[in-house]
Amino acid sequence: MIAPRTRPGTQAVARAVGLLKAFSDARPAWRLTDLAKTARLHKATAHRLLAALEREGMVTRDPAGDLYRLGPEAIALGARAARASDLRALARPSLEGLSAATGETATLDVPVEGDMLILDEVQGGALVGASPEIGTRWPAHATSTGRALLACLGDAERRAMLRGRLTRHTDRTITSPVVLARELARVRRQGYAVAAEELERGYVAVGAAIRDQHGHPIAALCVGGPALRFAAARLPDLGARVRSAANRVSAQLGFREAS
Repeated sequence: MIAPRTRPGTQAVARAVGLLKAFSDARPAWRLTDLAKTARLHKATAHRLLAALEREGMVTRDPAGDLYRLGPEAIALGARAARASDLRALARPSLEGLSAATGETATLDVPVEGDMLILDEVQGGALVGASPEIGTRWPAHATSTGRALLACLGDAERRAMLRGRLTRHTDRTITSPVVLARELARVRRQGYAVAAEELERGYVAVGAAIRDQHGHPIAALCVGGPALRFAAARLPDLGARVRSAANRVSAQLGFREAS
């Protein structure tokens, strides 16, 4: 049987896609030589393709020009694909129920390059409340959803996701790896995370992780709003509600708690 002839341009597209697929949570940045070798391309070919991808915003280079990373257009494209995924549709009823039960704004977040990206949201009924926007990204260590997800990861995966970045956003943001490790241990014990005025003064959120059928955390749910409505006495109830909602979605994805 004669193999079908490759159409003009098809090979270039396949090679460019291969370069993009090399980027991952474990390897978010590449030097040209290493990336070309991994993609099994000549260095000059990889450089030419990366230049085209950079012009389109699919990849970016650091100021020194040594490292390539996924660019804003690739991230936006991924977010649009994710919004059309089964996860968003599957989680929507639980998201709506969580917002209705608490009266607060609820969001579904997914990890993107060390951040948590808002994939879906349901606004709360209060006049004063959180106003998240789908597609917005926040550092994982400073968010309740990020901490909920980080607490479920192994040490190596956690380090790869954080990439050593513990940036300060308010005077309450945890920037110490030791303190963060203690906080993640508490999150594992109670099944939900709290970020109290660490991302922004006056804002508090409570989040819990969603796991796939293998038990790997792939997303998280949270409720958030003004600190005046998120008093310490209310947090356990909110945590239990968020945890239950996240567990329902996990169960729908095929996850079963070990007996």
